[in-house]
Amino acid sequence: MVLSLPKPDERSTARHVVIASFLGWMLDACDFFLVLFTLDNVAHGFGVSLEAVLLAPTLTLVTRPIGAFLCGRAADRYGRKPVLLATICVYSLIELLSALAPGLGVFLFLRALFGVALGGEWGVGASLMMESVPPGWRGTASGILQAGYPAGYLLASLLFLLLPVIGWRGLFVLGSCAIFSALYIWLCVPESPDWLARQKAGAGAPAGERAPGLLAVVRNNAMLCVFAVVLMSAFNFMSHGSQDLYPKVFLGLERGLPAPTITLMVVLYTLAAMAGGLCFGMLSQRIGRQYAIALAVCLVLPVLPLWTLPHSALWLGVGAVCMQFCVQGAWGVVPAYLNELSPASIRATFPGLAYQCGNLFAASTPLLQTGIARLCGVGLAPALMAVVGGGALAVLVLTLLNARRQKAESGLYEGSPFADSAEV
Repeated sequence: MVLSLPKPDERSTARHVVIASFLGWMLDACDFFLVLFTLDNVAHGFGVSLEAVLLAPTLTLVTRPIGAFLCGRAADRYGRKPVLLATICVYSLIELLSALAPGLGVFLFLRALFGVALGGEWGVGASLMMESVPPGWRGTASGILQAGYPAGYLLASLLFLLLPVIGWRGLFVLGSCAIFSALYIWLCVPESPDWLARQKAGAGAPAGERAPGLLAVVRNNAMLCVFAVVLMSAFNFMSHGSQDLYPKVFLGLERGLPAPTITLMVVLYTLAAMAGGLCFGMLSQRIGRQYAIALAVCLVLPVLPLWTLPHSALWLGVGAVCMQFCVQGAWGVVPAYLNELSPASIRATFPGLAYQCGNLFAASTPLLQTGIARLCGVGLAPALMAVVGGGALAVLVLTLLNARRQKAESGLYEGSPFADSAEV
């Protein structure tokens, strides 16, 4: 299949869309991680226990699927650009209000609202980007978008260095500066041409020939919806299992590594995560989305012992870098993969909702890992390997089974232009 090269003005527009989507997701993730980094400081500021403040990130996770659904439906109906602008403005405002919160109750309420905006941003931004860039760019753009999450973690880590100077409230004020990315989107990013074309076609079609509603699409694609949620649950068990307890609990408490060493390792494996997403996203343009995902998770399995069993900081660091390169490499394909699976009329809703539902189901990952460690009585290493390895195996099996099904049904190459513009 030969794809025509985009014109210079199309390339410029595509670059703006990719940059905007990356910025939105990176700054969103940064604001989320600022809360995780300052939990003890927030607790001290409000004069409450750390356990009480721990409810904040939990509420954010719980409300993310709500945001994915509401913002996705709005973007499918009213356009990608205005809803993306709205989500960025809302989460920036909430971050500012969080800095001004007079007490814990208001703070927790704001963090629940933040989860709605956080859950909506990814799906809307991904659909805008995938529908706006040339088909040959989708793999690379997918990797760049997903690199925004570890980039947000890295940015939050750097901002955290300012804590002694400006305090946790000052960090939240800095986080609210994400609103300037909305100005960039407003000025430089056009609406999705795919969405505009379908709106125009739908407006001119007879009532009986217009695209079906959400319930009809879900009913006609029930197995696809179940597959996407189960797949994203496995993805989230794999990624949360490799991240949540690893730095402070495993490296710090169990392996006894000093804080500067842990910080260096976190920076290195975060950079590796960004590189992995980009590399496997680009690779997916050549070998197909599902096979790029399968290759990345296959590489996770032999890295598991190196990631957890050594007692040397050097080898643990090598294992952590390899692990995040592979785990986030698989994630780098996800935006393109889910968008190309999605029925056209719910392309802003389907990927984001599947992602956030999977995230919700995997929210118990730290509890699961600590429970396994307590049951085995030999430390966290076996629990970390079991959850991450199990998630990787599940992703591998699901993606290969779906690849076989798609090949049997259509023979379409997933890197091609959207083949599902008509509803299934």
